[in-house]
Formats: sequence, structure tokens, C-alpha cells
Amino acid sequence: MSDDSTPALIESWRAHLADGRRRSIHTVIAYVATAERLTTWMADLDGKDADRAAINALTTGDLRAYLASRRADGIGNSSAARELSALRAFLHFIGGETASIPVLRGPRVKPGVPRPVNPEEAVALARDIAETARESWIGARDWAVLLLLYGAGLRIGEALALTGDVLPLGETIRVIGKRSKMRVVPLLPEVRSAIEAYVDLCPHPMAKDAPLFRGARGGPLSPALIRRAVQGARGRLGLHDRTTPHALRHSFATHLLGRGADLRSLQELLGHASLSSTQIYTRVDAAHLMDVYRNAHPRAGR
Repeated sequence: MSDDSTPALIESWRAHLADGRRRSIHTVIAYVATAERLTTWMADLDGKDADRAAINALTTGDLRAYLASRRADGIGNSSAARELSALRAFLHFIGGETASIPVLRGPRVKPGVPRPVNPEEAVALARDIAETARESWIGARDWAVLLLLYGAGLRIGEALALTGDVLPLGETIRVIGKRSKMRVVPLLPEVRSAIEAYVDLCPHPMAKDAPLFRGARGGPLSPALIRRAVQGARGRLGLHDRTTPHALRHSFATHLLGRGADLRSLQELLGHASLSSTQIYTRVDAAHLMDVYRNAHPRAGR
């Protein structure tokens, strides 16, 4: 088997994603499937296997023709945008640092539908951040903050606005949301334990009117620190770029909806002023189920 044969190139691409970039299994499956579709399309067009030279010689017109064939298969704008992103990454891998990637504008994708993080990824993200913290109390702090976002659906600003007045913890906490609207949020035992563990380790006094979550020097914890920690962890774990602190809140809502929560209850938990803001999660849940179907079902079109 030549190193430039299609099977060898695909296998090298798979290894690069899984081992070199440590991408999630879903990303590896999706990106490899795109490379396989492209090389199959090229072989059908030219009557011969797509080797490295042929792939490097692809033009903007070629990519446009390939995406047109995918459109004919029925994919929408979001799928076409993801396909183009995967194509660019594959072409860059094949061509190396000097690769000349054809310029092609992607389709417009309607904004607004958040991308949920699955439970395993959410826990792995929080654990990675906690384990890489420079001090144990900071690791406990970050673990507690992220569990509040994923386990209680708080916005990051709401979590960092909590004060020592919430202590001692009960089964619920009072949260001040947008427009100073107060709501009561249940605390899962795991979330409550995480906050209590942080409080026990924190070297700074917990005054009633002082921030619950502190920076290294004792001042209020900056949301930028949490965002940077999440950015570093998702890179180490190979998670999607849209895995952000706010995505954990989206995941809280999506997973509750998938387990039967009604929209009115979800509206109250999230602190939405309007039910229309909550209804977006009916679209998220459907999109999430379709992703699961496409990645797992043996008869799903790829």
C-alpha cells in the first residue's frame, strides 16, 4: 500500500484527529466520513483513486461541485458549513503547512440554536479544569462553578454574583438574574457537595456580603478566568469550539427537556422573561437527537 493511496491517507487523517489533535470520537467520525465522501466522489469522477497529488490539485470549482453533490443529497446549510470546515481541515492536513486551500465562502447558517454538550463531556471538562489548577482550592472552586452552570442552569454571571449569604446551603438557592429578577433554583446533591468542598478549602473568609467565588488574591472571580480555563480544557480534550461556559447552561436545559421537563418549568428554572426564549430548546433537542441518530444508527446516511 502506497503512503499516498486513498486508504493510507484516510487512516493517517483518522490517527491525526484522534491521537495528534485528541478530537472527540464524534468529531473523528464526522471528519473522516467527510474525507471518505470527498475521495469517493473524486474516484467516481476520474475513474481512479484519489492520491495526495490529486487532492492537492483540487480547485475552488471542484469543491463547489462536490458541495453541490452533497446539496443534492439533501443536506442543509448547517451541515454544508460543517462539511466545508471538515474539508478545509482535511486539505490542510494533506497539503501540509504550504497547502494552498481553495477559497470558498460557506453557506449562511441561521444563528441562535445552541449546541449542547453531552453529560460525559461536561463532567470531563470540569474535571480536567479542576485537576490542572495550580492549587487545590482553585480546582475545587472551578469544579463548583462549572457544576452550577451544568447542574443548575445558571448563567456564568449569576454564578459569580452569588455571595456568602447563600451559606449554609440547603436544597435550593436564590439567584438574581437579568433585570434583577429573582428565582429559586434546586441544588443537586453533587452540586451542593462541590460548593461545600470549595468553601472548606477556600483560604479567604466567607462574609455574608462578599463574593462566594474568589480569585487567587481574594477578590471577585472574573468570568474571563473561567472562559480561559474552559478554552484550554476543550483544546486538551478535543471538544468543539462552541463548548463554552454558556453551552453548559444550554446543555442543562436540553437534557431536562429530553427527560420530559415542560417548557413552563424550564422557563422558571432558566429565568427567562418570555416563554419564546425557552422554546428554542425544542429545536435544540430535535437537533441533538438527529446528531445522535446520524452518528449511531447503522442505516443513517453519511
